[in-house]
Amino acid sequence: MDYLDQVSELIVAYAPRVLGAIVTILIGFWLASFLASKLKRRLQVNPRIDPSLTPFLVSLVAIFIKILVLLSAASMFGLEVTSFVAILGALAFAVGLALQGNLSHMASGILILFFRPFKVGDFIVTQGYSGTVSEIQIFNTLLVTLDNRVIIIPNGAITSNAIENLSMNPTRKVPMTFGISYEANIDLARKIIQEVADECPLVDHSQPVDIWVSELADSSVNFAVRPWCKTEDYWKVYGYMHEYIKKAFDRADIGIPYPQMDIHMNKLN
Repeated sequence: MDYLDQVSELIVAYAPRVLGAIVTILIGFWLASFLASKLKRRLQVNPRIDPSLTPFLVSLVAIFIKILVLLSAASMFGLEVTSFVAILGALAFAVGLALQGNLSHMASGILILFFRPFKVGDFIVTQGYSGTVSEIQIFNTLLVTLDNRVIIIPNGAITSNAIENLSMNPTRKVPMTFGISYEANIDLARKIIQEVADECPLVDHSQPVDIWVSELADSSVNFAVRPWCKTEDYWKVYGYMHEYIKKAFDRADIGIPYPQMDIHMNKLN
């Protein structure tokens, strides 16, 4: 009977605390999800907030609220919150030592999100890969290449190396090289290149097109051509210029040389 009495006393003493802790956790976690979804909707419709920041801020708020809820539930059992925080700090330190690489990637992700060397939708070149940024996660950045491959790059590798952001400026030059034969008329070739650039609807005609002889190569006279265009029209201008300059050169009988080798055979007596 004494044993049953002790059990009954424990149930009477701790049942309200257990129920209170369960209710606190259920309501707290529901509140965390509710506030996170509200915050997400607010951030998504705010034009001043970069879309790259939204997933990070939402997850950060949800995790912070859930930690507060767990601390509140622990305090209902008489646990000292300060001691609990100290234990969590020690655990966090131990985990941090074991996950130094991942923590550096997380810190790099935070730097990318706040200092914004690039954002979602930008076309960048880093770590030998090029593609459009589809997502900036806490540990990794996802790139989608021109042939629709997904490249996952750790954030630490990105911030510790050079990043080429091809979308940062609204306009850019399109560098190209066109070779003509040594027998062709240089002035005529320059005129044809200029005419093709003038006819391209995507070239920025408010700025001059750079056209000059850049090299007297082994088998060709090479022109460096640099028209301006909007950044998003880069590849369209690149393809247009190559196609229509080739057609214009053909009509003007301007030869485009290609590598070839002359072999001379001597007859031995």
